Amino acid sequence: MDMDLTIVGGGAVGLAIAMRSAGKGSRVLLLERHSAFGRETSSRNSEVIHGGMYYPPGSLKAKLCVEGRRELYAFAGTRGVPARKTGKIIVAQDEAEIAALERIQTTGRANGVEGLDLLGKDGLSKRCPDLRAQVALWSPETGVVNAHRLMDALRVVAEEQGAVVLPGAEALGLEMIDGGWRVDFRDADGLQAVETAWVANAAGLNAQKVMRMAGLDPAEMGLTLHPCKGSYYSVRGKAGKRITSLVYPVPEEKLVGLGVHTIVDVAGGVKLGPDAEYVPEADEYDYAVDARRKDDFFRSAKRYLPFLEPGDIEPDMSGIRPKLYGPGEPERDFHIREERERGRPGFINLAGLESPGLTACLAIGKMVAETASG
Repeated sequence: MDMDLTIVGGGAVGLAIAMRSAGKGSRVLLLERHSAFGRETSSRNSEVIHGGMYYPPGSLKAKLCVEGRRELYAFAGTRGVPARKTGKIIVAQDEAEIAALERIQTTGRANGVEGLDLLGKDGLSKRCPDLRAQVALWSPETGVVNAHRLMDALRVVAEEQGAVVLPGAEALGLEMIDGGWRVDFRDADGLQAVETAWVANAAGLNAQKVMRMAGLDPAEMGLTLHPCKGSYYSVRGKAGKRITSLVYPVPEEKLVGLGVHTIVDVAGGVKLGPDAEYVPEADEYDYAVDARRKDDFFRSAKRYLPFLEPGDIEPDMSGIRPKLYGPGEPERDFHIREERERGRPGFINLAGLESPGLTACLAIGKMVAETASG
């Protein structure tokens, strides 16, 4: 075999897999179809390092988020990646939301999330006097990271450890061979092929295409992806300077995301978002932000940011999340599994890596690396 592991997809997760696997001494090849890494989901999100209080105890999302968060702060510190613990405040406005907030705290504690503290009006006023809420939940371990710098660091370490990382290299086909897989791809030098013992499908929004290359039917497996667009609005001027922590509403039941929240990035910029809009699967997505959504963003944020005025916000950016559930369906866990039982030994399939995928990337990388070295 030419390689021990070939990874399709060069976002944060794919790069973390490459780094972890190369660190174990494996011969690693990573193929990324774009000319730069993380051009899709990894670079178009809130850049939040999540605490881990939302996900069902025992789920992969819960386990990998908490484990990955701790590892991410440590990695960022040693590699000079901009990251900081801003803390997060989840605000409740009425009795029903307060009850939901208490459930979130219980779930978070069951998941091992540190320092979760309920704040009454006095406590909230001391911590963030400009917010409107009856009760709030404070998460001191939540923070933000520069996703681009994170991916740069993952790539550098992966290459230092011997991984071959190829931007502008698109996987075209997968074929099972004796002891592994043949991967056909196209790069700047034309058509290429590599034989590899393992393949990791870390293609994110294109994970279904890679499954089909491997002879798997996503629909039959219950792994149909539902792309979900989330847009952001930036908060300008003095209004933005009044916000120093991440601020989230209590998620509504059957809400596709966590609701329009307030994000403070590592440079101090402030955004509102994301909202949620399911869109058709596509080879290339439209990332334009619809200015007509401004009123919805304003009304959502005004509930807990009473000082906000319509002129304080303007369209910013958007991203697409690869969800495993459609409108009105219950949330699904990450799918991370070798598909041996489906007759595809050596094919490690990752699907539905939406939030907290960025937070969990190092833990996911470790999980896949251990599978591929077993």
